[in-house]
Amino acid sequence: MDDNIIPSVIGWIIAIAFVIIAITILARSIRIIPQAASGVVERLGKYHKTLTPGLNVLVPFIDRLRPLIDMREQVVSFPPQPVITEDNLVVSIDTVVYFQVTDARAATYEIANYLGAVEQLTTTTLRNVVGGLNLEEALTSRDEINGQLRLVLDEATGKWGIRVSRVELKAIDPPLSIQDSMEKQMRAERDRRAAILTAEGTKQSAILEAEGARQAEILRAEGDKQAAVLRAQGEAEAITTVFGAIHVGQPDDKLLAYQYLQMLPKISEGQSNKLWIIPSELTEALKGIGGAFTPKAGGPAPTPGAGPAAAFRPQPTVTPSEPVVSAEQLKTAADAVVESVLDGEPSVRDLIAEAQANDVRSGAVPPEVYDIDGTTPGVPPIPPLPPQNPGV
Repeated sequence: MDDNIIPSVIGWIIAIAFVIIAITILARSIRIIPQAASGVVERLGKYHKTLTPGLNVLVPFIDRLRPLIDMREQVVSFPPQPVITEDNLVVSIDTVVYFQVTDARAATYEIANYLGAVEQLTTTTLRNVVGGLNLEEALTSRDEINGQLRLVLDEATGKWGIRVSRVELKAIDPPLSIQDSMEKQMRAERDRRAAILTAEGTKQSAILEAEGARQAEILRAEGDKQAAVLRAQGEAEAITTVFGAIHVGQPDDKLLAYQYLQMLPKISEGQSNKLWIIPSELTEALKGIGGAFTPKAGGPAPTPGAGPAAAFRPQPTVTPSEPVVSAEQLKTAADAVVESVLDGEPSVRDLIAEAQANDVRSGAVPPEVYDIDGTTPGVPPIPPLPPQNPGV
């Protein structure tokens, strides 16, 4: 019985070993390649083929699969690199490279470490490109730098089975002193723009204010014009009314002369009205007034109550010369003449007061011309007769 057990155990051991060997051979023979990946197969140390995504069968112990290569586009960010510009300024440039492996065999056998090679090539190319530009051009010509880097890298990495799609400059950092100067320059530029905007606003505000003032002046001038026209029309109507009333009353020269004497004090109120020329017609009228109301030697005295027509009868006059006297002397002389006439015939006061009251009631003459209060007819008080002035 023992002789039968030993062969059976050996048989089981052989079977198990055979199964293990078969599983090992099968495991080494079958390879599953994921999508967007590729593998290089070497047979006895020599390139045999490139495996594609999916199920692949290898010859065990003869074929060897190299590490898989990612065929997708890769993004590699390199650390900042110091670069010297044309104007001898050291700037730190941070770059980002986008590349893709297009040939797994070339990426495996043409370059030992394609990732490190891309980094070094990017650094050297960047220094060559930026070294021909000054700082301002380097800061403002990123697209041009990116294009030059992509062309150089794509041409150099083509034989490695790598395609560089684009290169981006992530940051360009000038020295701290240059950064401070740039910040001051930008601040000055912002202040300049703010000053320009403020000046433009002030200009527009001044224009609008001037336009508003202009419109206001135009409207004010139009209003003054209309007021002046209406005022002139009112004065014209008043003059017409007064002129008509005077002509209806049929005044003679003596009444007009008296009215002129009444207005002389008001005319002489001005500071510049110091000298007046007495017209010859006025002196004739004054002589007529004196001759009408002064009793003549041997003749009858004027009849009281005879009326204004009898009182202001024309008298023969002699035209005197026209002396030049002051306004104060003229006023004093006029008051003296009127006083002498009224003293000669007291009834003349009543006649003059009645005539003035009639003028005021009819509206032909304003009350302030005669200094009448509107209720009681009268004339202003006449000062005492001054000593005779030889110059009048």
